Amino acid sequence: MKAALISLESVSSKMTLEAMDQYFDSVDSLNIKKMDVSLGIGEQRVYFNDRRVGNYDCIYAKGSFRYAPLLRSVTSALSSSSYMPIKADSFTIGHDKLLTHLALQLHKIPMPVTYLASSPNGAKGILKKINYPIIMKFPHGTGGKGVLYADSFASASSMLDALVTLRQPFLIQEYVETGGIDIRALVIGDRVVAAMKRKAELREKRANIHTGGKGEGFTPDSKFTKMAINTARSIGADICAVDMLESVKGPVVIEANLSPGLQGITASTGVNVADKIAKFLYEKTKEFIDRKKGKDTSKIFTDLGISTENKRSQEIISNLDIRSDRIVLPKVVSDITGFNEQDEVILRVKRGRLVVERFS
Repeated sequence: MKAALISLESVSSKMTLEAMDQYFDSVDSLNIKKMDVSLGIGEQRVYFNDRRVGNYDCIYAKGSFRYAPLLRSVTSALSSSSYMPIKADSFTIGHDKLLTHLALQLHKIPMPVTYLASSPNGAKGILKKINYPIIMKFPHGTGGKGVLYADSFASASSMLDALVTLRQPFLIQEYVETGGIDIRALVIGDRVVAAMKRKAELREKRANIHTGGKGEGFTPDSKFTKMAINTARSIGADICAVDMLESVKGPVVIEANLSPGLQGITASTGVNVADKIAKFLYEKTKEFIDRKKGKDTSKIFTDLGISTENKRSQEIISNLDIRSDRIVLPKVVSDITGFNEQDEVILRVKRGRLVVERFS
């Protein structure tokens, strides 16, 4: 199987690339800075170093918010032929804190009370009626950048005057007192594979590792785990870091990160996160290829006038797909038999022959 990692080639990306190389037949590293997309009627073409990007079985795309539109365009153009752990529109949602909070609200995931003002006067009105301290932050930014702390109306008002000159929208959010501690959970598929508790430096409110925060391994309970997984699902990501706070009312989500750093959480937990990402990508890509083969087989049957709804016995010629001493049947077999994981079956086995019947 052939895979590609689209990234900014950070240290974390290189860790992931090395891990993917242990599972896939070949892995290409494509720097997002050297990519572009040609849009035309009925076709989108993706180029890397002025050469058209070929076919891949798996594409894992990641990068900073600055490249969100390009990441969305690239993955949108290539999604039909490759497994991708992050949906195209997720790059728009996940790299915009406002859209992330809207997704959280839609899926009823707890978060701090958040306000978005339409004008400086509107923001002043919000600042007069809310409780302090508060957090003011830009919709875009990573590593704790663009996050400001205000402990009074006076300090918030001064910050507002400065923010207005930048002509950027910003969010106003209630501050949850945790002693400078937050929880980062790394979600892969339907599991939290690693989590750490981060503590901010003295006189610093941001616990991010990039701002000097210190991490230590953390075992999340069912509430934290479920919230992290649901957050990743809400923005359409199979691989995602979720930052949470432990408030007096329970855990709340403050941010989701589609391109999390791996050094800190790997060192803090001892978990080889890059390997877990690579293994997950490999397994999901195998499933993607199997589904694609099943669809192709079903189409062939349809073209030959053979219906998969036919209740009569049908013969299918296929190669065996054996994984870990288990036989994985083509999807078309499931379509014809109607078997599912909840069925109990009778297996009649002898050398060179296997008969499977539903138990009733």
